[in-house]
Amino acid sequence: MKKTILITGATDGIGFETAKKLAAQDHSLLLHGRSAGKLQQVKEALLEQFPQAKLDIFLADLSGLDQAIALANQVKAKYSSIDVLINNAGVYKVPKAMTENGLDVRFVVNTLAPYVLTKALLPLMGAKSRVVNLSSAAQASVNLEALLGRVPMSDSEAYAQSKLAITMWSFQLANAMESDATAIIAVNPASFLGSKMVKQAYGSDGKDLGIGANILIRAALSDEFADCTGRYFDNDIGRWAQPHPDALNKGKSDALVNVMDELLGQFGIQL
Repeated sequence: MKKTILITGATDGIGFETAKKLAAQDHSLLLHGRSAGKLQQVKEALLEQFPQAKLDIFLADLSGLDQAIALANQVKAKYSSIDVLINNAGVYKVPKAMTENGLDVRFVVNTLAPYVLTKALLPLMGAKSRVVNLSSAAQASVNLEALLGRVPMSDSEAYAQSKLAITMWSFQLANAMESDATAIIAVNPASFLGSKMVKQAYGSDGKDLGIGANILIRAALSDEFADCTGRYFDNDIGRWAQPHPDALNKGKSDALVNVMDELLGQFGIQL
């Protein structure tokens, strides 16, 4: 059955590789990017390769929470339902670490924006729908003061904490929902893949992006992931695994989500 799939960060890296593979399978794709020019180039490139592809493009800079909400509203205005949300967009090394609102941009893009999108779009998703959240092998205990923008962090610290944070809220939200609700799955697509992020961070060309794209597509569509909400798949070892212990600590996960909800409320975002 053909699915309607929203991919954030679809203009390069794992997101674009995933979009290519899904376009070849004739799914309807909602492609997000933060550059209008790159979005148009990606659309044209996919249509050239797959002329029958069903593509829609959405522009938003997810370092702004208002744009994350606007993206969700644009999707809701055009679609009555979606089958899969792949929260792929992420940042590591950035020119400016803090947003105009005083938040760490790594936490905003990697943790908060996916949370906003997921909560806002859940009404469009049913029991057979899935949210696939990009986690990482790099996970470190979350400093809630840093999440609130009160503690400066290095690129690696902010990235590892933001990736544990998205894993923690994935588990927390999955556990808070009914057993027959939309599945929420955290995935480490594999370490050192050949994305722009890896090249910026490590100066390495990295491994084949198809490794990451293939596991995201399995997580989005395969029956083996159908009843796996609130779990973490580690593609470095090719199986389900235990995340950082904090993600399994209900008290810490609840505290994180409470802080996130309070922070979003300060910006007028109620989910």
